Amino acid sequence: MTASGRDGIGHDTRHTCRTEAETRVDGRRVPGEWALDQGPAVLLPDALSRGRTAGLAGAIAPVPVLGGSMVCADELPDGLVIADHAGRVLVFNRAASRLTGIPARAAIGADVRQILALHDTDGRCCWAWADPYRGLSIRSRHAERSLYLADGTELLVTLSYVRAPRGNGLDPALPRDPGHSRGGQVQRLVIMLRGAEQRARLERTRADLVSTVAHELRSPLTSVKGFTATLLAKWERFTDDQKRVMLETVNADADRVTRLITELLDVSRIESGRMEIHRQLVSVPERVEKIVAGRVAAGDPPGRYRVVIADRLPETWLDADKVDQIVGNLIENAVRHGAGTVTVMVEPLETAGARAFRPGCEGIAVSVRDEGDGIAPELVPRIFRQFWRAKRRSGAGLGLYIVKGLVEAHGGTITVQRAPEGGAEFRFTMPAGVAAG
Repeated sequence: MTASGRDGIGHDTRHTCRTEAETRVDGRRVPGEWALDQGPAVLLPDALSRGRTAGLAGAIAPVPVLGGSMVCADELPDGLVIADHAGRVLVFNRAASRLTGIPARAAIGADVRQILALHDTDGRCCWAWADPYRGLSIRSRHAERSLYLADGTELLVTLSYVRAPRGNGLDPALPRDPGHSRGGQVQRLVIMLRGAEQRARLERTRADLVSTVAHELRSPLTSVKGFTATLLAKWERFTDDQKRVMLETVNADADRVTRLITELLDVSRIESGRMEIHRQLVSVPERVEKIVAGRVAAGDPPGRYRVVIADRLPETWLDADKVDQIVGNLIENAVRHGAGTVTVMVEPLETAGARAFRPGCEGIAVSVRDEGDGIAPELVPRIFRQFWRAKRRSGAGLGLYIVKGLVEAHGGTITVQRAPEGGAEFRFTMPAGVAAG
């Protein structure tokens, strides 16, 4: 390469991308995976400029990014296809080849309408109804929609138009063709391709949500309906004790429905980033002792719980209701799925060993331990996912997901590991000294 930045045959190699076979950035060669093209490298601004599109077949152009730097089209995560005013493919990147199964060498220079024979769910050719080159000249893009290749592969496709400026009369940079001499005519057609796997996963998640909610609501509502109908029809036949039992069951099932609805609302807020934290000065040890006392008052044996509070705890500004929800859920989880004594420890974050990896951090660490069988290491990455349940019949599987979301909304972290007594230990941290606001 000469000092001017041109190779031996006179092609500019500065900020260029050749093909999948070779990438050149500032004259430095970065090898690709395999050779699809041996033509000269092309600068994207040159490749897409008016009047130069006709001679670019066989080259894959780079794409401009912020700051004037250049990256290869092959580095884009989505498929990129660019066609000129005549429908000839100028750019066909690696992701497009992967999604369609069409080699870039076969696509470059071919008619985009033949290479991408896309059709909708009704079997209609997308090029017939989109009519990109002869349709309305005011269109700028087609919104993303599902289209299918000839082999049935589903793709999410977005079409965008690059049009000639309006009001300038003839464009000397374009071929002297009556069909392409007026303002508003299509100069380039840009097609973005995405795989449909992610959307399919989201649809499965929504289906799981509907199925789980329907199952969890059906059981308590059936109970409420049955006991209520029985009491209304045969009120005089039951004793006061029997009526009380039935009404207590109805009340408990109503609480279960309310709890599920609250969990669903929390999931929605966490996923949308709308979880509101109302900070106030909170004594976490007092909240822990209150929750344990409530469970004992509800009938749990006092010896089932042990609360350990360290000295010199820092001042914490947290959402009291959210703290109750976090601690209560973790204790409930330990009681339901663990065994033996449930130990709750509250200690300064520095004492808990956080200074080693978070210098200058102040806060508290709360650990909830049980003495059960613990959690298998291969299950740990799935603990905090939606709908994960240790047993088939153990709630909606949203509790720990919500706990993680609430802890992170406070700026804390939560982990799970093996407890010293052999069971599971859930440990979450909360920052300290954050004023309400």
